[in-house]
Amino acid sequence: MNKKELLERISEIQFVCVELNLYIDTHPDDADALSDYASYSMMLKNLIKTYEEQYGPLMGFGHSDAQMGSWVCSCWPFE
Repeated sequence: MNKKELLERISEIQFVCVELNLYIDTHPDDADALSDYASYSMMLKNLIKTYEEQYGPLMGFGHSDAQMGSWVCSCWPFE
């Protein structure tokens, strides 16, 4: 995946995670939804890790595993 495709995929999976989270708030006993949420959350974590390894951090303030200050030397996600 190139940078743009990776960002689009991250955005899609984030959307799915938010929607599942909202659904689980009202259906906490839905085992399928809980399983899907765990699966998509792991997928999102892996996509973000892949992005950050290739292009630098997506978020600051301690939300990234990327090396501190590396965001200054890389292109920003909106570039």
